[in-house]
Amino acid sequence: MNTNFLARLGNTGMYVLTDLGRMAFFVSKALRGVFRRPFRMGEFLRQIHFIGVGSLTVIFFTALSTGMVLGLQGYYSLNKFGADGMLGSAVSLTLILELGPVLTALMVAGRAGSAMCAELGIMRISEQIDALDCMAIDPFRYFITPKFLATIIAIPLLTSIFDVVGIAGGYIAGVKLMGVSPGSYMQGMTSSVTNHDIMIGAVKSVVFAVLVVWICCGRGYFVQEIRGAGFGAESVSRVTTQAVVLSSISVLVFDYLLTAVLL
Repeated sequence: MNTNFLARLGNTGMYVLTDLGRMAFFVSKALRGVFRRPFRMGEFLRQIHFIGVGSLTVIFFTALSTGMVLGLQGYYSLNKFGADGMLGSAVSLTLILELGPVLTALMVAGRAGSAMCAELGIMRISEQIDALDCMAIDPFRYFITPKFLATIIAIPLLTSIFDVVGIAGGYIAGVKLMGVSPGSYMQGMTSSVTNHDIMIGAVKSVVFAVLVVWICCGRGYFVQEIRGAGFGAESVSRVTTQAVVLSSISVLVFDYLLTAVLL
């Protein structure tokens, strides 16, 4: 029994190392495609529209509800200590440093990341990617690099929109509904938010964007090599679920690591 356990442990370790090597190779090829010409500007703009513009609705309503909940809960907590004038500071810092980058990445991973993974997975099992290789067409430059660049640009922009809408939602809940002074809300926000706070939020959004597009596209590209994925359409569905889960967990883990390093 001990021998079987050690064998399974060794097989698992070898699989993990092989998978990490595949993913490292994948991201290096995807980033190298940025410098190869001709660049597919049309595909890049199409991905910007799909990832960025297509996610505006879910980002808007998520940000508005999050900001309003923060406004209500923040007022409830701060009012106990007579510090409801600091509501603007609490809402803005929470959104800019934490909730804005994290929730934006999670929403994009669920909406666009899953679609990118499924698209590449279907192309792989239907041998479309193999056909491109046979025609000496680089699939990374053709499909994957535009997705990388579009995601890295779109998520930080969506994060900034999330922050603005969330702060406005906190203003609606705190000022319009709970009666907090508009001047104290704005003063608390402007006096507490620094350029360092904005920089931390921007760095987090870029790192989360790389994680989301790397994991989702990589899982789809290597769909036939993922252990336990199955075959055909079943493998695509399982790997797509795995990609969303892994990217979401990675965002949460790196959120803590970046917070510990940057604060």
